[in-house]
Amino acid sequence: MTEDKTAIRNAATVIVVRDRSTTPRVLMGQRGSNAVFMPNKFVFPGGAVDAEDADVPLARMINEPCVSRLEDMSDPALIHSLCVAAIRELFEETGQILGVQGTWQGAVPKDWKAFAEAGFLPDASGMQYVFRAITPPGRPRRFDARFFFVDADLLQSDLDDFSAASEELSHLQWIPLDQVRQYDLPFITEVVLAEIGARVTDNAPPASVPFFKNDDEDSAFLRLRGYKMPS
Repeated sequence: MTEDKTAIRNAATVIVVRDRSTTPRVLMGQRGSNAVFMPNKFVFPGGAVDAEDADVPLARMINEPCVSRLEDMSDPALIHSLCVAAIRELFEETGQILGVQGTWQGAVPKDWKAFAEAGFLPDASGMQYVFRAITPPGRPRRFDARFFFVDADLLQSDLDDFSAASEELSHLQWIPLDQVRQYDLPFITEVVLAEIGARVTDNAPPASVPFFKNDDEDSAFLRLRGYKMPS
């Protein structure tokens, strides 16, 4: 059976910002010219959720209200995998570690060996869920992407060392927020950056999470609030 390349896959994207109180900069890299999805574009690190992500332990889970907002219009069972995928993709594509010191119990998955050998366990407690978007129909790849905001102070690695990064993104760099629109960006990245600009000086999660819902039936802009009805 061949894979349906246009099936909507769950994905996680990580927006890391450093020097928030002085000259905020965001971590981005450039996709290759031969990439099927968004060639040549500057993007945040991220990618599709793997089946194995569900089995990777987290030292700590993402906090409320992000949990209930991730559940809003989505399968609650995905939350763990989305958080793991975000941390894994950040590490694979940039070499940056979002974790806490700790020892893995049992066998370490192949994709996590270097992470574990550095002495860390993945930690999602500092992530904030800030955006969601489904790729519109007609694109060669389609993702239901959840975007997570992370303060660079939470990273356990040298912020300027990308030597452990894969080759998926080139020209990895910290781009000043006031200059980032000079780069070749996907439309949705520009929209997300507008949201991030408002978050730079605010440590609390956003009041609600924007959701660009582009499925096969309709296109809509929604807000995920994650309200839980009292029992």
